[in-house]
Amino acid sequence: MRSLSPDDHPAIDPLALRGAFGTFLTGVTVITTRDVDGVPRGMTANSFTSVSLDPPLLLICVGKSATSFPAFAACRSFAVNVLHDKQITLSAAFASKAKDKFENVAHDTVHTGAPILRDCLTWFDCSVHQRLEVGDHVVLIGRIQAFGTSPAAPLGFCRGRYAEVKDPLPPEWSPSRDMIVGYIIEADGRILLRATGEGKWSLPIATGRQKTTLLDLNDAKTVALLPDATFLYSIFDVSEGVPGYIIYRGRLAASGEAADDLAPGLRFFPIDDLPFDAIGERDIVAMLRRYVHERSQNQFGIYMDAVDGGRVAMISEPIGSRNSTSE
Repeated sequence: MRSLSPDDHPAIDPLALRGAFGTFLTGVTVITTRDVDGVPRGMTANSFTSVSLDPPLLLICVGKSATSFPAFAACRSFAVNVLHDKQITLSAAFASKAKDKFENVAHDTVHTGAPILRDCLTWFDCSVHQRLEVGDHVVLIGRIQAFGTSPAAPLGFCRGRYAEVKDPLPPEWSPSRDMIVGYIIEADGRILLRATGEGKWSLPIATGRQKTTLLDLNDAKTVALLPDATFLYSIFDVSEGVPGYIIYRGRLAASGEAADDLAPGLRFFPIDDLPFDAIGERDIVAMLRRYVHERSQNQFGIYMDAVDGGRVAMISEPIGSRNSTSE
């Protein structure tokens, strides 16, 4: 009987192997890039992992049979958009062979120009650090240029179906349903504030993260924002037992006299003359001071609260400085 040589390999059933791989519980991502014509391309993928913190690297695997493979095979940058548990429909859409996957999907550009899906759990904007052809896939190792995240629950996937991930948040996070959603809204070099009584001011508060250009503030006040200039700015807790904040920044669609046609209780203040002494929340004051400084530099960051004092992920290119197009 002939013994097996090092070059001999027993036959592997691809379907059985795929099933074995599928027992590993993963998250779900939509990876995005632009083709040579600048058109956004994307596909659902769970072959994603972190690689290194210093330098900041991650990797994705793109199958050569994928419709979007030519775009990823030639791209200089890409984004990884991690989905939350309410995005099963979005995952299915990007897993399909639909021609216009980006139709009605809000997306921005941040640093590299790769499409960033607005309403996702976490995003990583990457330049291509290394590209490797391995078997029937191409491995893209990306250097992270910017990133952002939110306290939503992740979308899981296991054994060929979506899975629920219970209690995903560590103790230092506040669940998103207990967070106050506020907005830093700018127009003509001014910031919109709302009156809270007794001569005090604070940020406008929304009923939740808005998915349209019309922002519904509390007390039934509605303002229109520029569609490509709204993005996550800060997430932080205030104190134990008090809801934290999720803050977005945006620009009012109207300008000049039209911007001043506001409901009672809303007022614009010059960026260089904000009434900090009349804003009761210390954390809001600190955040607005950071915004004023970053606005003067025309370079913004995203602040994420943490037990070690938090961190700011800087964004080299202002949101909305490039045009977003659909496939």
